[in-house]
Amino acid sequence: MTLLSVNLNAVAQLRNRRDLPWPSVTGIARVVLDAGASGITIHPRPDERHIRRTDVYDLSTLLRQDYPDAEFNIEGYPSDDFLELIEDVNPHQVTLVPDDPAQATSDHGWDFVGKNNFLTSVVQQMRRPDCRISLFCDPDAGREGVAAAKATGADRIELFTGPYGACYADPEQALVELEALAITCQAALDAGLGVNAGHDLTLANLPAFQLAVVGVAEASIGHGITADALLMGFDAATRRYIEVLA
Repeated sequence: MTLLSVNLNAVAQLRNRRDLPWPSVTGIARVVLDAGASGITIHPRPDERHIRRTDVYDLSTLLRQDYPDAEFNIEGYPSDDFLELIEDVNPHQVTLVPDDPAQATSDHGWDFVGKNNFLTSVVQQMRRPDCRISLFCDPDAGREGVAAAKATGADRIELFTGPYGACYADPEQALVELEALAITCQAALDAGLGVNAGHDLTLANLPAFQLAVVGVAEASIGHGITADALLMGFDAATRRYIEVLA
């Protein structure tokens, strides 16, 4: 079974269109956790265009006090500010991504071979017994990339599923992307790394992904579940995604 972590960036971005407190990021977090989501994912960026620094602390307090069994996953580039935030909040999982601050969203994984020394120093700096470290990974990283990721001391990789998600109108290319994801996933499992996945996963493309890419522990889903929630509500959307992932 693949666990669902709901990414709340899109909720925060909608809220930020007005100088108003709704939709409430913590309020939606309650809804999806009550509906059975295993955790919450956020990706705070320096310009706070969606998740604000205050959201990070508010969500940390909410999960610690009211949902102690839920996982808090924070994504981000390991800048000094980000590392200080992680030190303050101490989430259950940190997912390191190679984002430029100007990027609209994550669009590639780490160069594990070229950035190995950098990533190793960051992972070792962040390591603590109660925090899992995951590294954003290109779908075609393969065994060489996975071996370099393992050498950093990280606990997991997160498969970047964006290229697969972009194949919604091209089933033949989707099969190509699934094969690459499956190879990298199996390489990670063989190396003793856990595997997460995320980016543009939807109710339409998850079934084929689950059949082809076996062994994914957790899927982080934000844009797709938010789009579905506009039609069916976050409670029903969360329950539906959990069903498909199971």
